[in-house]
Amino acid sequence: MTEPRKIFILYARFGEGHLQAASALRQSFVQQGEAEVKLIDLLAESHPVINEVSRFVYNKSYNVLPQVYGWVYETTKSMKPDSLFSSWLHSFGALTLRRLIERERPDAIVHTFPMLVLPLVARKLRKKIPMFNVVTDFDLHRRWVHPDVSKYYVATEDIRQQLCELGVEPHRVAASGIPIRPGFFRESIQSLSSAGSLGEFQKPNVLVMPCVNSAPTEIAAICRNLTRRCNALVTVVCGRNQMMQRYFSDTLRGVPGVTVLGYVEQIGELMANSSCIVTKPGGLTLSEALASELPIFLYRPVPGQERNNAIYLESKGAAVVCSSVQQLLGAVSELLQSPNRREEMLRAIQALRKKDASDAIALDISRQLNIMEEATSSTAMPTIRYWDESSRIRT
Repeated sequence: MTEPRKIFILYARFGEGHLQAASALRQSFVQQGEAEVKLIDLLAESHPVINEVSRFVYNKSYNVLPQVYGWVYETTKSMKPDSLFSSWLHSFGALTLRRLIERERPDAIVHTFPMLVLPLVARKLRKKIPMFNVVTDFDLHRRWVHPDVSKYYVATEDIRQQLCELGVEPHRVAASGIPIRPGFFRESIQSLSSAGSLGEFQKPNVLVMPCVNSAPTEIAAICRNLTRRCNALVTVVCGRNQMMQRYFSDTLRGVPGVTVLGYVEQIGELMANSSCIVTKPGGLTLSEALASELPIFLYRPVPGQERNNAIYLESKGAAVVCSSVQQLLGAVSELLQSPNRREEMLRAIQALRKKDASDAIALDISRQLNIMEEATSSTAMPTIRYWDESSRIRT
Protein backbone atom coordinates (compact mmCIF):
# COMPACT_ATOMS: atom_id res chain seq x y z
CA MET A 1 0.00 0.00 0.00
CA THR A 2 1.44 3.36 -1.06
CA GLU A 3 1.71 6.10 1.51
CA PRO A 4 -0.64 9.08 1.10
CA ARG A 5 0.88 12.22 -0.31
CA LYS A 6 1.78 15.00 2.07
CA ILE A 7 0.28 18.35 1.18
CA PHE A 8 0.80 21.68 2.92
CA ILE A 9 -1.95 24.29 2.62
CA LEU A 10 -0.66 27.76 3.47
CA TYR A 11 -3.18 30.34 4.65
CA ALA A 12 -3.29 33.52 6.76
CA ARG A 13 -5.76 34.98 9.24
CA PHE A 14 -6.38 38.26 7.42
CA GLY A 15 -10.12 37.69 7.50
CA GLU A 16 -11.61 34.22 7.85
CA GLY A 17 -11.96 33.38 4.16
CA HIS A 18 -8.45 32.06 3.56
CA LEU A 19 -8.72 29.64 6.49
CA GLN A 20 -12.22 28.54 5.45
CA ALA A 21 -11.00 27.77 1.93
CA ALA A 22 -8.02 25.86 3.33
CA SER A 23 -10.26 23.86 5.68
CA ALA A 24 -12.64 22.98 2.85
CA LEU A 25 -9.75 21.72 0.72
CA ARG A 26 -8.35 19.66 3.58
CA GLN A 27 -11.73 18.01 4.06
CA SER A 28 -11.93 17.20 0.35
CA PHE A 29 -8.44 15.67 0.28
CA VAL A 30 -9.21 13.57 3.34
CA GLN A 31 -12.54 12.36 1.96
CA GLN A 32 -10.87 11.33 -1.28
CA GLY A 33 -8.21 9.46 0.66
CA GLU A 34 -5.54 11.04 -1.48
CA ALA A 35 -3.37 12.89 0.97
CA GLU A 36 -2.21 13.75 4.46
CA VAL A 37 -2.88 17.48 4.74
CA LYS A 38 -1.37 20.05 7.06
CA LEU A 39 -2.74 23.59 7.38
CA ILE A 40 -0.06 26.18 8.09
CA ASP A 41 -0.47 29.84 9.00
CA LEU A 42 3.08 30.54 7.87
CA LEU A 43 3.32 34.18 8.92
CA ALA A 44 1.96 33.39 12.39
CA GLU A 45 4.35 30.46 12.86
CA SER A 46 7.42 32.22 11.50
CA HIS A 47 6.93 35.82 12.68
CA PRO A 48 4.27 35.91 15.42
CA VAL A 49 4.94 39.54 16.36
CA ILE A 50 4.92 40.75 12.76
CA ASN A 51 1.78 38.70 12.19
CA GLU A 52 -0.07 40.34 15.09
CA VAL A 53 1.10 43.83 14.12
CA SER A 54 0.16 43.21 10.47
CA ARG A 55 -3.30 41.96 11.41
CA PHE A 56 -3.82 44.96 13.70
CA VAL A 57 -2.76 47.40 10.97
CA TYR A 58 -4.87 45.52 8.41
CA ASN A 59 -7.98 45.66 10.59
CA LYS A 60 -7.46 49.31 11.51
CA SER A 61 -6.76 50.43 7.95
CA TYR A 62 -9.66 48.32 6.73
CA ASN A 63 -12.08 49.66 9.31
CA VAL A 64 -10.81 53.13 10.17
CA LEU A 65 -8.99 54.20 6.99
CA PRO A 66 -10.52 52.08 4.21
CA GLN A 67 -9.48 54.58 1.52
CA VAL A 68 -5.84 54.06 2.48
CA TYR A 69 -6.26 50.29 2.35
CA GLY A 70 -7.91 50.58 -1.06
CA TRP A 71 -5.11 52.81 -2.35
CA VAL A 72 -2.44 50.33 -1.26
CA TYR A 73 -4.37 47.44 -2.81
CA GLU A 74 -4.81 49.17 -6.17
CA THR A 75 -1.26 50.55 -6.21
CA THR A 76 0.26 47.08 -5.76
CA LYS A 77 -2.26 45.27 -7.94
CA SER A 78 0.03 45.19 -10.98
CA MET A 79 3.17 44.17 -9.06
CA LYS A 80 5.48 41.80 -10.94
CA PRO A 81 6.94 38.66 -9.36
CA ASP A 82 10.51 39.75 -10.10
CA SER A 83 10.16 43.22 -8.57
CA LEU A 84 12.08 44.14 -5.41
CA PHE A 85 8.84 44.71 -3.51
CA SER A 86 7.45 41.34 -4.56
CA SER A 87 10.69 39.55 -3.66
CA TRP A 88 10.65 41.18 -0.22
CA LEU A 89 6.97 40.42 0.30
CA HIS A 90 7.46 36.76 -0.64
CA SER A 91 10.48 36.27 1.64
CA PHE A 92 8.65 36.18 4.98
CA GLY A 93 8.59 32.74 6.52
CA ALA A 94 11.44 31.31 4.43
CA LEU A 95 13.35 29.75 7.34
CA THR A 96 10.22 28.24 8.88
CA LEU A 97 9.01 26.80 5.58
CA ARG A 98 12.46 25.41 4.83
CA ARG A 99 12.56 23.61 8.19
CA LEU A 100 9.06 22.21 7.61
CA ILE A 101 9.97 20.99 4.13
CA GLU A 102 13.20 19.37 5.29
CA ARG A 103 11.42 17.66 8.19
CA GLU A 104 8.18 16.55 6.52
CA ARG A 105 9.07 16.47 2.80
CA PRO A 106 5.70 17.54 1.35
CA ASP A 107 4.73 16.45 -2.15
CA ALA A 108 2.94 19.73 -2.92
CA ILE A 109 2.08 23.12 -1.44
CA VAL A 110 -1.29 24.81 -1.93
CA HIS A 111 -1.88 28.51 -1.23
CA THR A 112 -5.20 30.01 -0.20
CA PHE A 113 -3.31 33.20 0.69
CA PRO A 114 -0.63 34.67 -1.61
CA MET A 115 2.41 34.24 0.60
CA LEU A 116 4.60 32.75 -2.12
CA VAL A 117 7.85 32.05 -0.33
CA LEU A 118 8.15 28.53 -1.77
CA PRO A 119 10.06 29.50 -4.96
CA LEU A 120 12.79 31.11 -2.83
CA VAL A 121 13.00 28.10 -0.51
CA ALA A 122 12.90 25.58 -3.37
CA ARG A 123 15.82 27.29 -5.11
CA LYS A 124 17.90 27.18 -1.95
CA LEU A 125 17.05 23.51 -1.42
CA ARG A 126 17.55 22.74 -5.14
CA LYS A 127 14.26 20.92 -4.96
CA LYS A 128 11.19 21.17 -7.19
CA ILE A 129 7.94 21.16 -5.21
CA PRO A 130 4.65 21.60 -7.11
CA MET A 131 2.84 24.79 -6.10
CA PHE A 132 -0.91 25.39 -6.58
CA ASN A 133 -2.65 28.73 -6.03
CA VAL A 134 -6.34 28.88 -5.07
CA VAL A 135 -7.42 32.49 -5.57
CA THR A 136 -10.09 33.39 -3.00
CA ASP A 137 -11.61 36.53 -4.57
CA PHE A 138 -13.49 37.52 -7.71
CA ASP A 139 -10.72 40.00 -8.42
CA LEU A 140 -7.17 39.19 -9.49
CA HIS A 141 -4.23 40.78 -7.68
CA ARG A 142 -0.83 40.13 -9.23
CA ARG A 143 0.46 39.06 -5.83
CA TRP A 144 -1.02 35.64 -6.68
CA VAL A 145 0.94 35.38 -9.93
CA HIS A 146 4.34 33.69 -10.17
CA PRO A 147 6.01 31.72 -12.99
CA ASP A 148 6.65 28.75 -10.66
CA VAL A 149 2.94 28.13 -10.00
CA SER A 150 2.01 24.70 -11.37
CA LYS A 151 -1.70 25.53 -11.66
CA TYR A 152 -4.16 28.25 -10.66
CA TYR A 153 -7.73 27.68 -9.49
CA VAL A 154 -9.88 30.79 -9.84
CA ALA A 155 -13.45 31.91 -9.28
CA THR A 156 -14.51 32.81 -12.82
CA GLU A 157 -13.77 32.46 -16.50
CA ASP A 158 -12.95 36.17 -16.54
CA ILE A 159 -10.06 35.71 -14.10
CA ARG A 160 -8.94 32.68 -16.08
CA GLN A 161 -8.80 34.86 -19.18
CA GLN A 162 -6.85 37.56 -17.33
CA LEU A 163 -4.20 35.05 -16.31
CA CYS A 164 -3.95 33.74 -19.85
CA GLU A 165 -3.48 37.29 -21.10
CA LEU A 166 -0.59 37.61 -18.63
CA GLY A 167 1.10 34.68 -20.35
CA VAL A 168 -0.08 31.73 -18.23
CA GLU A 169 -0.74 28.68 -20.41
CA PRO A 170 -4.48 27.84 -20.58
CA HIS A 171 -3.98 24.33 -19.19
CA ARG A 172 -2.45 25.87 -16.04
CA VAL A 173 -5.63 27.75 -15.09
CA ALA A 174 -8.99 26.27 -14.04
CA ALA A 175 -12.15 28.29 -13.49
CA SER A 176 -13.06 26.02 -10.60
CA GLY A 177 -14.85 28.40 -8.28
CA ILE A 178 -13.74 29.20 -4.74
CA PRO A 179 -13.67 26.23 -2.32
CA ILE A 180 -16.37 26.44 0.32
CA ARG A 181 -17.58 24.14 3.04
CA PRO A 182 -20.08 21.44 2.04
CA GLY A 183 -23.77 22.15 2.55
CA PHE A 184 -24.27 25.32 0.52
CA PHE A 185 -26.19 23.98 -2.48
CA ARG A 186 -29.90 24.58 -2.18
CA GLU A 187 -30.97 21.36 -3.87
CA SER A 188 -28.98 19.29 -1.36
CA ILE A 189 -30.27 20.91 1.82
CA GLN A 190 -33.33 20.01 3.84
CA SER A 191 -35.28 22.89 5.36
CA LEU A 192 -34.41 23.84 8.89
CA SER A 193 -36.55 21.88 11.28
CA SER A 194 -36.86 24.98 13.40
CA ALA A 195 -38.15 27.08 10.51
CA GLY A 196 -41.57 25.50 10.73
CA SER A 197 -41.97 26.74 14.24
CA LEU A 198 -42.02 30.32 12.96
CA GLY A 199 -45.33 29.63 11.30
CA GLU A 200 -44.69 32.44 8.82
CA PHE A 201 -43.56 30.74 5.62
CA GLN A 202 -45.52 33.34 3.66
CA LYS A 203 -43.03 35.99 4.73
CA PRO A 204 -39.66 36.36 3.04
CA ASN A 205 -36.60 35.94 5.23
CA VAL A 206 -33.77 38.42 4.71
CA LEU A 207 -30.39 37.24 5.99
CA VAL A 208 -28.16 40.07 7.23
CA MET A 209 -24.47 39.37 7.88
CA PRO A 210 -22.84 42.65 9.00
CA CYS A 211 -19.07 43.03 9.18
CA VAL A 212 -16.98 44.77 11.81
CA ASN A 213 -16.63 47.96 9.77
CA SER A 214 -20.40 48.27 9.24
CA ALA A 215 -22.08 51.28 10.83
CA PRO A 216 -24.18 49.52 13.51
CA THR A 217 -26.87 52.23 13.64
CA GLU A 218 -27.38 51.98 9.88
CA ILE A 219 -27.57 48.18 9.96
CA ALA A 220 -30.13 48.37 12.79
CA ALA A 221 -32.17 50.87 10.76
CA ILE A 222 -32.03 48.53 7.76
CA CYS A 223 -33.32 45.63 9.86
CA ARG A 224 -36.21 47.63 11.32
CA ASN A 225 -37.27 48.96 7.94
CA LEU A 226 -37.07 45.59 6.24
CA THR A 227 -39.68 44.23 8.66
CA ARG A 228 -41.95 47.26 8.12
CA ARG A 229 -41.50 48.17 4.48
CA CYS A 230 -41.02 44.65 3.07
CA ASN A 231 -43.06 42.71 5.65
CA ALA A 232 -40.04 40.42 5.98
CA LEU A 233 -38.46 38.32 8.67
CA VAL A 234 -34.87 39.38 9.33
CA THR A 235 -32.10 37.15 10.67
CA VAL A 236 -28.93 38.94 11.77
CA VAL A 237 -25.85 36.70 12.02
CA CYS A 238 -22.92 38.26 13.91
CA GLY A 239 -20.51 35.32 13.79
CA ARG A 240 -18.01 35.22 16.62
CA ASN A 241 -18.21 38.96 17.25
CA GLN A 242 -19.84 38.96 20.68
CA MET A 243 -19.79 42.76 20.98
CA MET A 244 -21.72 43.07 17.73
CA GLN A 245 -24.19 40.41 18.84
CA ARG A 246 -24.82 42.18 22.14
CA TYR A 247 -25.35 45.51 20.37
CA PHE A 248 -27.92 44.19 17.91
CA SER A 249 -29.62 42.05 20.55
CA ASP A 250 -30.11 45.15 22.72
CA THR A 251 -30.93 47.58 19.92
CA LEU A 252 -33.36 45.31 18.08
CA ARG A 253 -34.99 43.77 21.16
CA GLY A 254 -38.74 43.89 20.78
CA VAL A 255 -38.70 44.49 17.00
CA PRO A 256 -41.17 41.91 15.60
CA GLY A 257 -39.67 39.52 13.07
CA VAL A 258 -36.00 40.17 13.89
CA THR A 259 -33.76 37.38 15.19
CA VAL A 260 -30.16 38.03 16.24
CA LEU A 261 -27.72 35.12 16.23
CA GLY A 262 -24.01 34.70 16.96
CA TYR A 263 -21.92 32.02 15.30
CA VAL A 264 -24.03 29.60 13.25
CA GLU A 265 -22.50 26.22 12.49
CA GLN A 266 -25.02 25.26 9.81
CA ILE A 267 -24.98 28.56 7.95
CA GLY A 268 -25.71 26.69 4.71
CA GLU A 269 -29.11 25.64 6.00
CA LEU A 270 -29.84 29.21 7.09
CA MET A 271 -28.92 30.51 3.64
CA ALA A 272 -31.09 27.86 1.99
CA ASN A 273 -34.10 29.14 3.92
CA SER A 274 -33.50 32.81 3.10
CA SER A 275 -34.86 34.91 0.26
CA CYS A 276 -31.80 37.16 -0.12
CA ILE A 277 -28.71 38.25 1.74
CA VAL A 278 -27.30 41.61 2.84
CA THR A 279 -23.59 41.14 3.48
CA LYS A 280 -20.03 42.23 2.87
CA PRO A 281 -18.40 41.13 -0.40
CA GLY A 282 -15.76 38.72 0.88
CA GLY A 283 -14.89 36.02 -1.64
CA LEU A 284 -16.00 33.10 0.54
CA THR A 285 -19.29 34.66 1.68
CA LEU A 286 -20.16 35.57 -1.91
CA SER A 287 -19.36 32.05 -3.08
CA GLU A 288 -21.57 30.59 -0.35
CA ALA A 289 -24.41 32.93 -1.35
CA LEU A 290 -24.03 32.00 -5.02
CA ALA A 291 -24.04 28.30 -4.14
CA SER A 292 -27.24 28.86 -2.13
CA GLU A 293 -28.83 30.82 -5.01
CA LEU A 294 -29.28 33.88 -2.83
CA PRO A 295 -29.70 37.30 -4.47
CA ILE A 296 -26.96 39.46 -2.97
CA PHE A 297 -27.16 43.02 -1.65
CA LEU A 298 -23.89 44.70 -0.75
CA TYR A 299 -23.96 47.77 1.45
CA ARG A 300 -21.13 50.28 1.09
CA PRO A 301 -18.26 47.86 0.31
CA VAL A 302 -14.84 49.10 1.36
CA PRO A 303 -12.16 49.86 -1.26
CA GLY A 304 -9.87 47.04 -2.28
CA GLN A 305 -10.68 43.49 -3.21
CA GLU A 306 -14.13 43.59 -1.61
CA ARG A 307 -15.29 46.61 -3.60
CA ASN A 308 -13.89 44.98 -6.74
CA ASN A 309 -15.72 41.76 -5.85
CA ALA A 310 -18.91 43.78 -5.47
CA ILE A 311 -18.49 45.64 -8.75
CA TYR A 312 -17.82 42.38 -10.59
CA LEU A 313 -20.89 40.57 -9.26
CA GLU A 314 -23.06 43.62 -9.91
CA SER A 315 -21.79 43.77 -13.49
CA LYS A 316 -22.93 40.17 -13.93
CA GLY A 317 -26.37 40.86 -12.46
CA ALA A 318 -25.93 38.64 -9.40
CA ALA A 319 -25.63 41.44 -6.82
CA VAL A 320 -26.75 44.99 -6.13
CA VAL A 321 -24.30 47.48 -4.61
CA CYS A 322 -25.99 50.09 -2.41
CA SER A 323 -24.53 53.29 -0.97
CA SER A 324 -27.43 54.37 1.27
CA VAL A 325 -30.04 52.82 3.52
CA GLN A 326 -32.87 53.99 1.28
CA GLN A 327 -31.21 52.58 -1.84
CA LEU A 328 -30.78 49.21 -0.13
CA LEU A 329 -34.37 49.12 1.11
CA GLY A 330 -35.63 49.99 -2.35
CA ALA A 331 -33.52 47.30 -4.02
CA VAL A 332 -34.57 44.57 -1.57
CA SER A 333 -38.21 45.65 -1.80
CA GLU A 334 -38.07 45.45 -5.60
CA LEU A 335 -36.66 41.93 -5.46
CA LEU A 336 -39.25 40.67 -2.95
CA GLN A 337 -42.18 42.22 -4.81
CA SER A 338 -41.16 41.41 -8.38
CA PRO A 339 -40.93 37.76 -9.49
CA ASN A 340 -39.34 38.92 -12.76
CA ARG A 341 -36.58 40.75 -10.92
CA ARG A 342 -35.91 37.70 -8.78
CA GLU A 343 -35.75 35.39 -11.80
CA GLU A 344 -33.36 37.79 -13.50
CA MET A 345 -30.95 37.69 -10.56
CA LEU A 346 -31.26 33.93 -10.17
CA ARG A 347 -30.28 33.39 -13.80
CA ALA A 348 -27.18 35.53 -13.25
CA ILE A 349 -26.33 33.63 -10.07
CA GLN A 350 -26.72 30.24 -11.74
CA ALA A 351 -24.36 31.35 -14.52
CA LEU A 352 -21.66 32.17 -11.95
CA ARG A 353 -21.94 29.50 -9.29
CA LYS A 354 -19.61 26.49 -9.35
CA LYS A 355 -20.67 23.25 -7.73
CA ASP A 356 -18.31 21.23 -5.57
CA ALA A 357 -15.30 23.49 -6.18
CA SER A 358 -13.36 22.13 -3.21
CA ASP A 359 -13.74 18.48 -4.24
CA ALA A 360 -12.94 19.29 -7.86
CA ILE A 361 -9.78 21.23 -6.94
CA ALA A 362 -8.52 18.47 -4.62
CA LEU A 363 -9.18 15.85 -7.30
CA ASP A 364 -7.45 17.90 -9.99
CA ILE A 365 -4.40 18.57 -7.83
CA SER A 366 -4.07 14.85 -7.17
CA ARG A 367 -4.30 14.13 -10.87
CA GLN A 368 -1.78 16.84 -11.70
CA LEU A 369 0.63 15.25 -9.23
CA ASN A 370 0.06 11.86 -10.88
CA ILE A 371 0.97 13.38 -14.25
CA MET A 372 4.14 14.92 -12.81
CA GLU A 373 5.16 11.63 -11.22
CA GLU A 374 4.57 9.77 -14.48
CA ALA A 375 6.62 12.37 -16.34
CA THR A 376 9.61 11.95 -14.02
CA SER A 377 9.51 8.15 -14.27
CA SER A 378 9.12 7.96 -18.05
CA THR A 379 10.81 9.50 -21.02
CA ALA A 380 7.47 9.73 -22.81
CA MET A 381 5.67 13.05 -22.92
CA PRO A 382 2.92 13.19 -20.25
CA THR A 383 -0.69 13.52 -21.26
CA ILE A 384 -1.99 16.98 -20.46
CA ARG A 385 -5.39 17.00 -18.80
CA TYR A 386 -7.54 20.05 -19.12
CA TRP A 387 -10.35 21.39 -17.00
CA ASP A 388 -13.85 20.72 -18.18
CA GLU A 389 -17.05 22.01 -16.57
CA SER A 390 -19.15 18.95 -17.49
CA SER A 391 -16.84 16.20 -16.30
CA ARG A 392 -14.53 18.40 -14.22
CA ILE A 393 -11.45 16.72 -15.81
CA ARG A 394 -10.87 15.53 -19.30
CA THR A 395 -7.88 14.00 -21.05
